[in-house]
Amino acid sequence: MEQSTSNHGKALTDLGMDSKAWPFIEAQNLLKRLQKVNFSKDYVVFETGYGPSGLPHIGTFGEVARTVMVQRAFELISDIPTKLICFSDDLDGLRKVPTNVPNAEMLYQDLDLPLSKVRDPFGVASSFAEYNNSKLCEFLDSFNFTYQFLSSTECYKSGKFDEALLIILDRYDKIMDIMLPSLGDERKKTYSPFLPISPKTGQVLQTEIIELNTKKGSIIYVEPDGEKIEIPVTGGNVKLQWKPDWAMRWWALGVDYEMHGKDLIPSADLAQKVCKVLGSNGPSLFHYELFLDEEGQKISKSKGNGLAIEDWLKYAGPESLSFFMYQKPKTAKRLHFDVIPRAVDEYFQHLKTFSSQTNSDQLSNPIWHIHGQNPPNDGMPFSFTMLLNLVSASNSSSEDQLWSFIQKYNPKLSSNENPSLSLAVKFAVKYFKDFVEPKKKFREPDDKEKKALIDLASRLGLFSGDPDPSELQKIIFAVGRDHEFEPLRDWFTALYETLLGSSEGPRFGGFTALYGIDKTINLINSCLAGDLLKKEIN
Repeated sequence: MEQSTSNHGKALTDLGMDSKAWPFIEAQNLLKRLQKVNFSKDYVVFETGYGPSGLPHIGTFGEVARTVMVQRAFELISDIPTKLICFSDDLDGLRKVPTNVPNAEMLYQDLDLPLSKVRDPFGVASSFAEYNNSKLCEFLDSFNFTYQFLSSTECYKSGKFDEALLIILDRYDKIMDIMLPSLGDERKKTYSPFLPISPKTGQVLQTEIIELNTKKGSIIYVEPDGEKIEIPVTGGNVKLQWKPDWAMRWWALGVDYEMHGKDLIPSADLAQKVCKVLGSNGPSLFHYELFLDEEGQKISKSKGNGLAIEDWLKYAGPESLSFFMYQKPKTAKRLHFDVIPRAVDEYFQHLKTFSSQTNSDQLSNPIWHIHGQNPPNDGMPFSFTMLLNLVSASNSSSEDQLWSFIQKYNPKLSSNENPSLSLAVKFAVKYFKDFVEPKKKFREPDDKEKKALIDLASRLGLFSGDPDPSELQKIIFAVGRDHEFEPLRDWFTALYETLLGSSEGPRFGGFTALYGIDKTINLINSCLAGDLLKKEIN
C-alpha cells in the first residue's frame, strides 16, 4: 500500500500527511490502520447511516458532509479508491409517531410495521421511508455528493445479508454473551438479536425466540396470538436489533470508516465486539458531538425540533451549511436559525483568503474541505450581516431597493456579474422579514450617547470625497474615544441598539458607506427625535 504520488503531486500529499486539520487527522489514522492490517480490497468503504423514521434534519446531512470531508482528505494522501455508502435502515419498525408530520393518526395505525411499509403521511410516495429517503437523496444530490444509496429492506430481501445472518444464527450464544450484560433484567428475558417480521401482520416483532435451527437456518417464535411460527432468518424474514444490525452491516458491506454521534459510543463499542464475532475488527470510528436546538436540547427527527435541510437553504447557500458542519465536530453546537448569518460571513471570509494562501494553509482552510482544490472565485463585497442591517435601516422590502443602495455605492456590481451577492440579497430580504424584523427593539440613547450621536452626525456632515469605509470607521472610532466610551465596544453597541434595533451589527464605517452618509445622518437625527421608537410602537 503506497501513498499517492501521481494524482495530486508528492508535495501536496506530504502536506496532507502533516496537516492538523481534523479531516486529515482522521484520514491519516485510517491509512495507518489499513496499512497495519495489510489492506487488500479494491476500495475503501466510507459509510453513513440514516434511520428514516422522521424527516431528515441537518444533523443527518452533517454526518454525510463530514464523512465526505474525511474521504476527500484520504483521497489526497492515498492512491486507494474510495466509495461512500449512504445506508437507510428502512426495514426497522416504526416505534413512535413523529410530531412534525401530517396525518399522524394514520401512522399510529402503522406502528411496528417496517418503515418501508408505513404509509406516507404526505401522500406522495409509496411509503414513509421512501418519502424520507427521497428527500435525503434530493439534498445530497444538490450538494453534488457522490454516493451509493442502499436500502435495508432491499439488502435483506435480496439476500445481500444472508451470509451474515446465518453466521449470526450459528454464533448466536456468543452474540448474546455480548448483548445481555448491556440490558436491564426485564429486557434480558425476551431479548434476541433477531426480530421476526410477522407473516400474519407484517409487523417487526420484539418477541422471545424459543428455538434455533442452525441446520435449517431458521428460528421459532410465538406470535402475539400464541401461535408458534418457524421462519428462515434469510430472505428478509427477520430484521436484526439495531446494534447487531450495525455490526452485521459493517461486516457484510466491508465498511472501513463511519461516524456517529457521541450518544452512540456505548452502542458502537458493542457493535465492534459483535463484528469481531463475525470475523472482522470493524471500521475505524469517529464520534462527533450532538447538535442542540435553541433551547439546548438534542435535536430529534421524531420531535422535529431541529432544522430541516431545506430550512437552512431558504436563507443561505449550501456552502455555508457545509462550513458550519466543518467547524469543531467534537464540540456541541446549537443549530438554529440565528447561526446562519455568521456561518455565511465566515465562509466568505475563508474563501477570500484561500487563493493567496500557501498549499499548506489551504489544506487547513475549511474551503478546501468543502470544495477541494478549485473553489469558486465569486466572493462577497459585503457581509451578510451588513446586508441585513441595510435592509433594517432602509426598511427595504424588496431586492430592487437593496440593489439601488449597492449600485449607488459601486455601480460595477450587478446581479448578473456577482451571483453570490445576488443570492445573498434574496436571502437577506427573506431572513430579515422572518427573523430580524420580529425581534427588532430600539432603545432611546442616554445623555452621553446623545452627545456622541450629535457629534457623529456633525463630523459625517463635514466629510468630503468618496465614502471610503476605512476613513468613515476612523471617524466613528474617534467619536467614541473623544466621548470616553470604555470599553470602546460600548459605543458600537449603542449605535446598533439605538439606530438598528439590534445588539450586534456590522463595521459601522462600511455600513455608512453602503447606506450613504446623508441617509446615515438622517437615521441619527430620526433616532434623536425619537422617531425610530415611534415606528416600533406603531
